[in-house]
Amino acid sequence: MNSREIVWRTLEYRGPERLAASLPHPYWNDFCHTTYILKDHDRSWQEVGPGRQEYVDEWGNTWARLDKTSKGEVVHGVLEDWSDLDTLRLPDLANPANFERVREVCLDPANERFRLGGLPGFPFNIARYMRRLEEFLADILLSPEKVAVLLRRIEDLLAEVIVQYARAGVDAVFFCEDWGTQNSLMIHPKTWREVFKPGFVRLCRVAHEQGIKVFMHSCGKITDIIPDLIEAGIDVLQFDQPRLHGLDNLAQFHGRVTFWCPVDIQVTLQTRDEALIVAEAKELVEKLGGPEGGFIAGYYGDNASIGLDPYWQDVACRAFMRYGNYHHVERENS
Repeated sequence: MNSREIVWRTLEYRGPERLAASLPHPYWNDFCHTTYILKDHDRSWQEVGPGRQEYVDEWGNTWARLDKTSKGEVVHGVLEDWSDLDTLRLPDLANPANFERVREVCLDPANERFRLGGLPGFPFNIARYMRRLEEFLADILLSPEKVAVLLRRIEDLLAEVIVQYARAGVDAVFFCEDWGTQNSLMIHPKTWREVFKPGFVRLCRVAHEQGIKVFMHSCGKITDIIPDLIEAGIDVLQFDQPRLHGLDNLAQFHGRVTFWCPVDIQVTLQTRDEALIVAEAKELVEKLGGPEGGFIAGYYGDNASIGLDPYWQDVACRAFMRYGNYHHVERENS
């Protein structure tokens, strides 16, 4: 099996010959990430004052930062006043010309990896920048009609983008949308189901009708809506803190969804204890995946931001390869 086949079999619980993974060289990496390119938009940072940089994103939001190593934050949303909603112009993301590079990647006969097309988020992730997070969370309760109109417009655009990705040849779309704090969902689960779940259902349906999968990254404790996300059609949940949800709790969804996780970046890796790191890698493989499929081994790409020497993730990588080599594990256990 090549990498692409291993991932497909993992997602569909059809017995991959080894663990699917997104680990750095020299370990297994079964994924190829690609994204549309807006040729008429420049996201480069501009100096606007002593130590301060800004840029305007494709949605019209102004980002700023004082630390050149940070991603910055929105300081001026394009929709700070709801009176501008009717005249709000969304970017031309679904223009087929934006997907030229995606098509090249997908048509490359030498590329045997699973192709992931990047989305800018689902509607919440995009709308929260337009209004800024604290305002948008209040809007959900105070201006539900306006929120519904904005979400629907973004949803319509994303549906078109998903179709363009499918036509370009990707195997799945991938998006990041953080919904949780370290303790709970940011809004009441009932409100999430009423306001946001219908959009998830629609966009997942569009992807599945096009023959592609849907991958979602989310930070925080979103445990309460995992069943809803699965019901809506999310195929892969990418969590960097699997222990936040409880591995036994996640294991109950085996057969219904695939989890993509590194060893927990906030708890287990921070112990810098080789035995604990190896044990968790083994537990992730055995409880969430195994020879049937259902688990992808991950790697957190920014060791510096979590104050970690890369050595400790290297320990996890070696453990994932050991316990993800299913034929070898069978021989060890026999």
